[in-house]
Amino acid sequence: MNAGRIAPADVVIDRVDVGVYTIPTDAPEADGTIAWDSTTMIIVQVGAGDRTGLGWTYGTAACGQIVAEVLAPVVRGESALDVPGRWQDMITAVRNSGRQGAVGYAVSAVDVALWDLKARLLELPLHRLLGAVRDEVLVYGSGGFTTYSETQLREQLGHWAIEQGIPRVKIKIGESWGRDPQRDLRRMGQAREVIGAGTELFVDANGGYTRKQAIRVMADAADLDVHWFEEPVSSDDLDGLREVRDAVRADVAAGEYGFDTYYFRRMCQAQAVDCLQIDATRCGGITEWLRSAAVAASFGLEVSGHCAPHLHAHVAAATPNLRHLEWFHDHVRIEGMLFEGTLDPQGGTITPDSSAPGNGLTLRTADADLFRVS
Repeated sequence: MNAGRIAPADVVIDRVDVGVYTIPTDAPEADGTIAWDSTTMIIVQVGAGDRTGLGWTYGTAACGQIVAEVLAPVVRGESALDVPGRWQDMITAVRNSGRQGAVGYAVSAVDVALWDLKARLLELPLHRLLGAVRDEVLVYGSGGFTTYSETQLREQLGHWAIEQGIPRVKIKIGESWGRDPQRDLRRMGQAREVIGAGTELFVDANGGYTRKQAIRVMADAADLDVHWFEEPVSSDDLDGLREVRDAVRADVAAGEYGFDTYYFRRMCQAQAVDCLQIDATRCGGITEWLRSAAVAASFGLEVSGHCAPHLHAHVAAATPNLRHLEWFHDHVRIEGMLFEGTLDPQGGTITPDSSAPGNGLTLRTADADLFRVS
């Protein structure tokens, strides 16, 4: 090991910095239930001596205030090596505020930064610190927003499936809360035409359909060979998810709004999904991701990482029951703009950097400051 390795006595967390950045989309975007024209990213940097860990989440700017006022005082002055202990301290601190929503996002960003800091202190790639089970992580291209024209849809899917060779892609359906299923079917047909028979087609309704409507849409799309049906109905409707799962050939997936292991356990117990989605920017960071993936494994289920692919890459490589990560257009674009060291999905996989400590990313401060709002 390097002679310059930091000794345990030097690993007290001495700073927690947070910034909020709002980045406009490159085109109008919408899914089945909401539209947006910008994405807000909250970046947390946690330091000990000359080492700094990087974490982030996507959500309301209020997450930054929670980090600064509630979480930073809890972790500052404590050991940077005992990340689960810091996580427990944060969970205790937010007990009366609840873990849902912005609070959970804020906890997640700090936890991710703490894991990155520990890996950098120990001069290890993060996936090696966590214990890697694979070198490459499967990804699927994700976008296909309901606001896209046919030309935009074809260009995006063609880029992923043909130019980059990603053998699985996803589009949004359930437009306007399921009010135009015929357009959904047309767009699914266009997607299949672009990607060809050898690429898996995924669709995401974002909870926009009713139960029977979701089943009818999949029946009408039977010749399109849809492999993945995400949130056909609300992810809170566990009985509805199970009803759709029992009726369709595609794998049903949900879970991106989970904030703790109890949520994921309920979803697994209800037999609501074929693959459980977990988002480390929401659920409580890498600490809770690992626990939640273990819950899924106890039910014989695989997990899929929701969005933020560069944040998930290392923990995905350390998760035995991983299926894949979402190579989400918005977050890929933003992470590429703000970070040095982003990954290449050519061929449908990304490979975490084994030559750099931590997550291998460096914040481009000058570039990020162009979008900083607080």
